[in-house]
Amino acid sequence: MTAVSRPRRNFLVGTAALLAHSLVSADGPPAPPLLLAEVLRGEVPLERYWVSEKLDGARALWDGRQLRFRSGREVAAPAWFLAGLPPEPLDGELWIARGRFEQLSGTVRRLQPVDEEWRRVRYMVFELPGGDGDFTQRLERLRGIVARAAVPWLAAVEQFRVADRAELDARLAAVVREGGEGLMLHRADAPYLTGRSDVLLKLKPQLDAEARVIAHLPGRGRLTGLLGALELETPTGVRFRVGSGFTDEERRNPPPVGSVITYRYRDLTAAGVPRFATYLRRRETF
Repeated sequence: MTAVSRPRRNFLVGTAALLAHSLVSADGPPAPPLLLAEVLRGEVPLERYWVSEKLDGARALWDGRQLRFRSGREVAAPAWFLAGLPPEPLDGELWIARGRFEQLSGTVRRLQPVDEEWRRVRYMVFELPGGDGDFTQRLERLRGIVARAAVPWLAAVEQFRVADRAELDARLAAVVREGGEGLMLHRADAPYLTGRSDVLLKLKPQLDAEARVIAHLPGRGRLTGLLGALELETPTGVRFRVGSGFTDEERRNPPPVGSVITYRYRDLTAAGVPRFATYLRRRETF
């Protein structure tokens, strides 16, 4: 990749357009336009990328007045949390710490926020929606905005450079060893884009994807009376089964038929079936 590619939805969004898009309509709040990552495959010119840890949190967009999930639904954050955010639009993750997604999810989904719980949450930002210039220039402005806000619950995600693939792989190994998910790579020369684009890449030790639960398959032996496996269907219509990765509690109370789950897998067969798939969690609809 020697030039910034055109995403499937090549929107150049200004701040005014972003604010207009996030207004609640008669049909409910629309999902705001966001940049979505492609998977890092093969070799890329790493010297052209900023690298950061992939945080396992809840994506949230701040428009200067309201904080919304990627679905468009408003985040019921405490007034003091919102009052500390700057007037500039921000894109980032609500996050507590590595391995604390379930706690984070419970906190941010409450319609009545609990101050004590929200004191643990940080808004980790990595982009200026609608910002001018390339990503490096936006990153510099973002750091300044966070510094001026001077509140402990707002922070800029650390961005760093790597010299080569060996250093990138070493960074990935260190993050995973300490309980992190993986890494994100953002093209330094990229303008602000939305839609799925390879100006933003994700690198994880295992791939993950989502599928809809079609059926519950009963367990045998030790698992008699419990869930044995889920029969799943991908958005492209591929059906497969996942029988590992569940706790005993999840086997007693499995994700219902019709719900969507996230699973991890190593790669795909020629027929598009995930290989070595394991259950991760039920997808949270923020």
